[in-house]
Amino acid sequence: MSSYPYPLLKPPSFAWDRSHAPAEPKVNEWITTLEVSTAASTDWSAYDVAILGVPLSRSSISASAASENPEAMRRAWKYFTTYNLDHDVDLSDLRVLDLGDVRQHVTDIAQCHRNIREAMVQMRTHHPEVLPLMMGGDHSITAVLIKGYKDAHPEQRIGILQLDTHFDLRDLTDNGPSNGTPIRNLIESGTIRAEDVHNIGLHGFFNARSLKTYADETGVRYTTLRQARKKGVGEAVAEALVALGQQVDTIYLTVDMDVLDCSYGPGVPASTPGGMHSGELFEAVHAAGLFSKVKAMDIVCLDPFKDQREATVKTAVHVMLSFLTGYHQHLNKKEPDDPKGCL
Repeated sequence: MSSYPYPLLKPPSFAWDRSHAPAEPKVNEWITTLEVSTAASTDWSAYDVAILGVPLSRSSISASAASENPEAMRRAWKYFTTYNLDHDVDLSDLRVLDLGDVRQHVTDIAQCHRNIREAMVQMRTHHPEVLPLMMGGDHSITAVLIKGYKDAHPEQRIGILQLDTHFDLRDLTDNGPSNGTPIRNLIESGTIRAEDVHNIGLHGFFNARSLKTYADETGVRYTTLRQARKKGVGEAVAEALVALGQQVDTIYLTVDMDVLDCSYGPGVPASTPGGMHSGELFEAVHAAGLFSKVKAMDIVCLDPFKDQREATVKTAVHVMLSFLTGYHQHLNKKEPDDPKGCL
């Protein structure tokens, strides 16, 4: 598509003023917004990461304004610097471009899903060396994003590291391609193998027994949050990555913000007690960023209209930056490829 990325995509509804380039930038002064007038001549080799908004939430089982999250995250960038004190890493030399949002149909969810899938195909076709980082949207988008990735790279075996309170293995006959079915959708469509999924974060009273039975029968891997905490969440994630890395070519990281305890994620429609603390989630995604086979990431299921004082939106931005910290360390070889050696 010669006109990529526009009109396939929609520019952000606003862009930060970057006429001033401070020595110590805030995130909104660092991330570049793609200009429509120069999009066709973009030198993709000049970038390491491409951010894509996927503003779809009509496919949510429960009412959600997760479609508003990409813009909310962009507006929250102003609260953060590019320097991560915990790891003594400055992200400012990582080259990050905001592409804008996938265009959505007003009423046709299937068309929205086709648009999202095509957007991923075009990203992987025009700049396959640039890591795609998606801001959702509900969890239905993960299935079509991974299908798009597979369309562009049919020779690759794709694995999934899923940080989630739920299995997302509901029956498509009853639920369709919703935010409760993305993993089952991918398995039953033959896009991935069940044994190439590892879910970390499951806990409590929020999954039906039949979903665990399906996971066990098909070979889906999972580590409950209780099990992960016994060894440390970061260590559990590192072990899962190493195991997945032995059998797949690419690992797709999907972060459902409902993995957070409800006190840490008031803006999550399906928030629950007993979930991860924000620090545990930051540690988990940092470990994922360090691993070379993690080649795409999404953040889903955050409704900024339900949030309190932007607490969950800020947490989501911190999740994004924590992952990019690990990715920056990997690119600069400041940490070994095995994330278990970095914890």
